[in-house]
Amino acid sequence: MKLYVTFTSPYARLARILVLEKALEDRVEIIAAKTRATNSHYYQINPSGRVPYLIDDSGVGMEDSQLICAYLDSLDGKPLFHNLRRQTDWAYQRLEFAARNMCEGICVWVREMHRPAGERSPTVLAHEVARAQRMADVFEGGMADPLMQGAPSMAQLILAVALDVARKRGFGDLTTGRPQLAAWMRSMSEIPSMQRTAPP
Repeated sequence: MKLYVTFTSPYARLARILVLEKALEDRVEIIAAKTRATNSHYYQINPSGRVPYLIDDSGVGMEDSQLICAYLDSLDGKPLFHNLRRQTDWAYQRLEFAARNMCEGICVWVREMHRPAGERSPTVLAHEVARAQRMADVFEGGMADPLMQGAPSMAQLILAVALDVARKRGFGDLTTGRPQLAAWMRSMSEIPSMQRTAPP
């Protein structure tokens, strides 16, 4: 299998984390994709140009981190992060999608900041900063929830990756002034797969 990624994408990072967590390093080849470049060869592989993109053993391609992570998790028939029981666990689903939405908002901010200064939207930037701060408050207040404890879930991985991308890409440290969230993030940062996939 081939997994096309960029090493700054939080979504590609989630797929790389699953490769490590499921011990698939010998089965999945990680390939750096050149995105946002005119006439990139990668567009012949994945016309949308998004990452991650997985080509399975039969040569079929798939994109979107949610799909790819679920697929990788299922390969051994023993999913750790996509347990079928969680598909109708609405408390868990709310948590995972809240983390995913927070990550997306931070990514919108990062993409906007990569535009030339004169083309950036102050309204979009302010909106995403305010959204992330509100969401960080929600997670700070929810750290005692059993769903945020124990072995990492997909929701926890998404939140940790979102907080990390915010801190490393200029958005700011969303754990500042939030001691419960900060302590949780320190613990998540010690997970070997998080350390091995840290962006440059």
